[in-house]
Amino acid sequence: MNKTDIEWADMTWNPVVGCKRGCEYCYARRYAKRFGGYDKGDGTITTHCPLPRAELHQPLTITRRNGKTVNSPFPFGFEPMLLRYRLEEPQHIKEPQTIFVGSMADLFGRWVPTRWIVEVLDACAAAPQHRYMFLTKNPERYAQLDELALLPHKDNFWYGSTVTGKGSKRFGGSITLNTFLSIEPLHEYLDAGIGSFGGDRLIIIGAETGNRAGKITPEKAWVDNIVEAADLTHAAVFMKDSLKPIVGWMNMRRELPWD
Repeated sequence: MNKTDIEWADMTWNPVVGCKRGCEYCYARRYAKRFGGYDKGDGTITTHCPLPRAELHQPLTITRRNGKTVNSPFPFGFEPMLLRYRLEEPQHIKEPQTIFVGSMADLFGRWVPTRWIVEVLDACAAAPQHRYMFLTKNPERYAQLDELALLPHKDNFWYGSTVTGKGSKRFGGSITLNTFLSIEPLHEYLDAGIGSFGGDRLIIIGAETGNRAGKITPEKAWVDNIVEAADLTHAAVFMKDSLKPIVGWMNMRRELPWD
């Protein structure tokens, strides 16, 4: 687990890493490309996965250019994998934290085995002192797991959907589940209105960062529209730092429903 600069979380935790989605703006894929691989044993580094399914019970190491050997964060590159040796990490932190689960993956992607997800959810339940924030671009998986009675209905579990434009899917959930939206990176005007955000209790808004050639910078009117729709249902609004140049620091809202 790591402390994080993500403004709405205290820590990130990645018992599952990797993704097959291929988003052009993905920071995690760039990170995996830069720091991925493991020591092959003959002085070289490889990302080859010799396993039929990428599950590790202990870390593989990688030797950096400075000669230092460390645990590899992405031994098989960005191939989805379960790092089972990380599952007990939340239990070792006693002070309550808001934990973003899977910042370097899409835990609920179609390619992720259900038993991986269940193992992660069980690990969260074993450390109930923390608040767990999940985020996916495949919110249908939430509904599928809920139908199987595998999705915990707990106050400290928060199920988020990533929204970048009008075509993005979201999880409606139920009144017994905490749901939220992460509208980041905001790529177009959403034309949000009454009922657009349903029962979501938190709306996170952010602009694309980095220097990608196709980077889209949102307009203030796009943000204002989201805020107005969120206010209609009394959802908390949390604007990320990337919006400061767009809305102005005097107009930044940093609300969290549990504060």
